[in-house]
Amino acid sequence: MPVPNKLALNALACALLGVLTVSATAVATAADELELAADTMEDDAALDAELDALLDVGAPAGAAAAAGSGIKWSGYAEFAAAYTLPEPDRWSHLRARAELTGSGQLAPRARWKLTARGDVDGAFDLEDQYYPAAVRRDQRRDFMLREAYVDIGHGEWEFRFGRQHIIWGEMVGFFFADVVSARDLRDFLLPEFESMRIGQWAARAEYFGTDTHFELLWIPKPSFDEIGKPGGDFYAFPWLPAGTLVTEHEPSDSVSNGNYGARISHLVDGWDLSAFYYRSYDISPTVYEVTPGAASLRHERLHQLGGTFSKDLGSFVLKGEAVHTRGRGVNTFTPVPGGVLVGLEKTAMVDYAVGVDVPAGSDWRFNAQLYGRWLDEHRPHMISDRSETGVTFQAVHTVGSEIEMELLAVSSLNRSDYMLRPKLTWKFAPAWRAVTGVDVFGGSGDGLFSAYDRSDRAYVELRHWF
Repeated sequence: MPVPNKLALNALACALLGVLTVSATAVATAADELELAADTMEDDAALDAELDALLDVGAPAGAAAAAGSGIKWSGYAEFAAAYTLPEPDRWSHLRARAELTGSGQLAPRARWKLTARGDVDGAFDLEDQYYPAAVRRDQRRDFMLREAYVDIGHGEWEFRFGRQHIIWGEMVGFFFADVVSARDLRDFLLPEFESMRIGQWAARAEYFGTDTHFELLWIPKPSFDEIGKPGGDFYAFPWLPAGTLVTEHEPSDSVSNGNYGARISHLVDGWDLSAFYYRSYDISPTVYEVTPGAASLRHERLHQLGGTFSKDLGSFVLKGEAVHTRGRGVNTFTPVPGGVLVGLEKTAMVDYAVGVDVPAGSDWRFNAQLYGRWLDEHRPHMISDRSETGVTFQAVHTVGSEIEMELLAVSSLNRSDYMLRPKLTWKFAPAWRAVTGVDVFGGSGDGLFSAYDRSDRAYVELRHWF
């Protein structure tokens, strides 16, 4: 790995000072806004009384104590640096991030939560000769209202209204049945999934029975994936040249364009089974038109039917997910004189994964998965085969309560295409965590991972919770 010269290190120090100063200002501003909103709710005593009268109805026994009036604050501050290794080597992250959460109780079974996050990244000023202007503008700074909701309970039902995360599936390394929440994909699938999710403005009703959980969901105005701009290290369509003018068309705000779905899970003889139906606009965009120097993206209307299962079999846990999707298009690439014609073909598809979690003693844990996608209608000149399969392997070793070592390896079974992610986590104090690791992509052709072969990187993260 090339060693940065003194000029780069001086610039890095200046960038760090700048981003941390801006981050502190963002946290203070977010805290002021959240406290002002909370004070407004606390000052309106008449509204509190009405809410108590309404929401205390159906409260469980023992819940008659007065609701707490205090606001609970929590959050974290984090600095992350990443250095991309292949030529031209460069800083790809010098990011300061702060996330602040406020929560409180309105009545015995009514609570609220508000979470905001702000980022500033000095790498896109330091490396302005490498990244296109559109990428620098997109990733230099960011602010996101991650959650803003109210929970209300009545009997065996819980209702949540507002911006929220909805998680319907949890496999290692990929999103399969987790089809509802949008994601920030500007760093591919590398960050922790919790930090990648983008909340949806939704109304959700959940029924909690003895062995059954039922869920109804309506999203009047969907949120969509954040994929960045052409020329970014992990742009979702790496075959679009840097500098391409991309226009993303999102559906209008009409109520008829909302998303809706239902999910039911049931425990049967130790098997945790679930099934869902989701009618939505695809959270991921599709390229449907390419002209010289420009491209157009759109979000297609989907029907998705899926399910999950898990079972503790004693020495290991077996789990799996599968989703049938109808309405999505797959790009084709047809050679023509002077270039390539990009087309779009609709096809139904099935995405699936099955895996095992295997603990070994008190300090080792292993996970292995087989995953894939099957296309109902396969056309010539599609990048993918009709049936694509791959495997993942994860090994985690803990040393005491402070150190955790992890290796995640992912590989296609159709072609040479892989990702390797060793990392080390050190929890050196109760409220502090340091992480360092390497992300390596390789293979041949246009695989999912080999497309980012020029984005191998080493990174370090330092986080403090408060």
